Amino acid sequence: MDNKDRAMAKALAIIAAVLAVVVFWARSLNSQGLEALAQASLPLDEALGNGKPTLVEFYADWCEVCHQMEPAMTHLKQTHRGALDLVLLNVDNPLWQEELEQFQVRGIPTVLFYGPDGRLRGRSIGLRQPEQLEAMVAALLRDDPLPHLSRQGITSAVTEANPSRNSAVGPRSHGEGVA
Repeated sequence: MDNKDRAMAKALAIIAAVLAVVVFWARSLNSQGLEALAQASLPLDEALGNGKPTLVEFYADWCEVCHQMEPAMTHLKQTHRGALDLVLLNVDNPLWQEELEQFQVRGIPTVLFYGPDGRLRGRSIGLRQPEQLEAMVAALLRDDPLPHLSRQGITSAVTEANPSRNSAVGPRSHGEGVA
């Protein structure tokens, strides 16, 4: 191998390393958005009992659909600050196992819509477009029936086959569940 080939191989190795760092960094930014929303969430019982409409989203860091919906959820939180509670529960956090069973979460994202009285008004499973989520929230804020969503969106299944299932500790666990 001559000097030119060595230089080319070195340049390609540097480019590959830089691309790997960029991909890792971009993926970590995505999960920080979901985790930031989860960390800012009220406890579920408090949100359901404070007289405000509430959205509860069951999500996972590995769920691409959840990441696709994160900007819309962030927008809802910012747009309806003070009038709407948003609670995110990570399905990989063992602290939420009881809620996963109670609310029969079988695919994610699962979003539960609660009225100001704390009663469940509707459920959405899978990808929802920002305008659909906004229509659901607008109905909750008016205390009107939710608009009918005709079909389930794209989901990620919640199964034991997911590699991180019950192994990750979510953002509101405060270190509980760590062995």
